[in-house]
Amino acid sequence: MWTEVKKAPNLMLAEMWKEYFEGEGIPTQIWPVSGETPGRELVEYRVLVPADKKHLIEEILKTL
Repeated sequence: MWTEVKKAPNLMLAEMWKEYFEGEGIPTQIWPVSGETPGRELVEYRVLVPADKKHLIEEILKTL
């Protein structure tokens, strides 16, 4: 099960978070909030991680 940890205002920032979290070893998905086709640049995105990794994301975000 995937859980939302961040919202990004556009695709570029969503991909930035995805790369950062995956660099920390946490699988990450990004999906448009509105249910639109993925890949559109100027759409708000949800950044999702496995539910059992959410506590790791919270610790990572504390260090930023």
